[in-house]
Amino acid sequence: MPSAETRLPKVSRRTLVALAAIFVAVVGVVIVAVAREATSRRLVAAAVSRPAMPSRPPLTRAEEAYIQALWPIHGAVERTAARMSLGQIFYLTKDVDRAELKTRVDDALITYRRAGIRLRALEPPPSMQRAHEDYATAIGLFERSAVEVLKMFDDGRDEHMRVAYPLGQEAADKIREVGLKFWPREFPPN
Repeated sequence: MPSAETRLPKVSRRTLVALAAIFVAVVGVVIVAVAREATSRRLVAAAVSRPAMPSRPPLTRAEEAYIQALWPIHGAVERTAARMSLGQIFYLTKDVDRAELKTRVDDALITYRRAGIRLRALEPPPSMQRAHEDYATAIGLFERSAVEVLKMFDDGRDEHMRVAYPLGQEAADKIREVGLKFWPREFPPN
């Protein structure tokens, strides 16, 4: 009978080292895969366990009626603010002339004044009084911004747009804050 040494082929030292390296690599891949799977399961469980949007109590009839009455005002103000802002940008980039910018600003001022009148006609429920006041303040800021831009057509100085910008930006921020309270899905998160 042949001896144990003759039955098994001789394995070189290089082959043993290569096999050991492959074994270590496979074990490493398995460890990384298991860790990654455990982490992804925790992330999925955490995402499923917390609500996507914090729930708020249902609106009362008065609150719902107020929000529905505010919606068309809000839409007109937002469209006008965007149109006026773009007009100013296009004017600075020479894509809109002075006459077109003036038309946009005149139209914006009319819209803001109408919105202010319509907003004052609304009677918010007590729970929405603060937001109503903030919204009225924002419309006032938009109006002041438009009046400031119109000054450039009297004296020819474009710097009135730089003065008007922070007023319009503050108004837009206030509108967004109120909008998030009333229409949480209108402004998607970044």
